[in-house]
Amino acid sequence: MTEALCDRRPEPTLERLLEDLVPPPRFSRARLENYVPDPTFPSQEEAKQRVTEFAAQLGRPRGGFLAKLRRRREPARGIYLDGGFGVGKTHLLTSLFHAVDGQRVYGTFVEYTDLVGALGFQKAVDLLGESVLVCIDEFELDDPGDTLLMTRLIRELSDRGVAVVATSNTLPDALGEGRFAAQDFLREIQAMAERFQVLRIDGEDYRRRDGVTEVVALPELAVREHADQQTGSTLDAFDDLLAHLTTVHPSRYGAMIDTVAAAHITGIHGLRHHHDALRFVVLVDRLYDREVPVLLSAAPSAAAPQDDASDAGAPTGPEHGGAVAHEDGGEQVVSDLFAPDLLRSGYRKKYFRALSRLASLAHDGTEVLRKDSDDPAPEPVP
Repeated sequence: MTEALCDRRPEPTLERLLEDLVPPPRFSRARLENYVPDPTFPSQEEAKQRVTEFAAQLGRPRGGFLAKLRRRREPARGIYLDGGFGVGKTHLLTSLFHAVDGQRVYGTFVEYTDLVGALGFQKAVDLLGESVLVCIDEFELDDPGDTLLMTRLIRELSDRGVAVVATSNTLPDALGEGRFAAQDFLREIQAMAERFQVLRIDGEDYRRRDGVTEVVALPELAVREHADQQTGSTLDAFDDLLAHLTTVHPSRYGAMIDTVAAAHITGIHGLRHHHDALRFVVLVDRLYDREVPVLLSAAPSAAAPQDDASDAGAPTGPEHGGAVAHEDGGEQVVSDLFAPDLLRSGYRKKYFRALSRLASLAHDGTEVLRKDSDDPAPEPVP
């Protein structure tokens, strides 16, 4: 019988949380040398050069014990990388991590808040304060409590001479919003604003360069059969999975998908409420980080002809608030996964990022299904 994510209740140790403070598998090979700027957007080349210079500065000899002590008394400088989805911010951040020697840590905004929750604030500061570099991916400004916690953490680390580099997303279709996002970040860190250089990175979402723009749903039977035939697969009904996510802390979602080769989800539909949507976003992030392909099928009640769905301008699934539009090729495209009011909320950056990433994962899932259909199917796992 195929395992379900709903059957997994991980209890990661503190050691595991610390071990996870490294770049995710998707970016394990990211280096400054293989970051290829788009010549159409000069800001990408400028950001690459500045990050390269910053890495060189961190790599300079410390000059002995006394020089190290003096440096520790001096507040460190940092970089804030701002831009739309898929323009290479995380690639540059992980490249910086790999280019610097010594103790350094890497994590998402959520992973650091979880670490502080597990260790306590002062212990977290003492632990992270031994690092040369702290990388914070996806800095978030939508939760006042978490933002205050992280700005205090950054201040404490910076005062100890730890270099801090952070990234944050700007909606790609929000003209000028990058400037405001940077101003919001600088306002939140207040007294430390002068210690950060803001680098705006323009460009197109690289995930869209291959034409991957929509979340593709497959026939439910195909999803179920593939899950039954492939080792390391999980199979979950969407509503069951949403319910299960309420019982697992988001800091454990990474451990929950350990050893998963492909995730299969049936009955996906639109989400109306933030509490379900935000938890699903975290799961999508962890699946994306670990390059786990996702095979989806749509809830029958959410299905609607493409013309009707596109004309409505609002969710057509009465039960869930989502719609699935049929394409000419027989595949289905999940539309309105997040209800319009969610996409207009303060969490909209998270939701748009999740849509971009889920489209990529679903594309990977269809490719896996196509490849496995061409190969002899293995015997089902008992």
